[in-house]
Amino acid sequence: MGFIDFEPKYSTGDIPGKCIRCLAEEELDNCLLQLLSEGGDNKELQEKFDMLVAFLNSPESERLRNKAEEYLAQGKQVTLKINFQSGKPEYEESK
Repeated sequence: MGFIDFEPKYSTGDIPGKCIRCLAEEELDNCLLQLLSEGGDNKELQEKFDMLVAFLNSPESERLRNKAEEYLAQGKQVTLKINFQSGKPEYEESK
């Protein structure tokens, strides 16, 4: 399975943004709905679901969220790529 990309956006009074955790939870919900509608037979979708759950449960997710929000507050664009190669989430950050 490839990477899952998240591009968090900073919230302003006029524009609602989403943090990395919110984006991951939204993607997890979409993935779960797809799995349920397909009967859970899609192996790639199941791997993506497992990857998202592992990311959301990892202590690293909070650190990455805080770091991304710090960069966003500085006006930088942030992208987080999550990969699940060795049974645990691996991250690639860019700003």
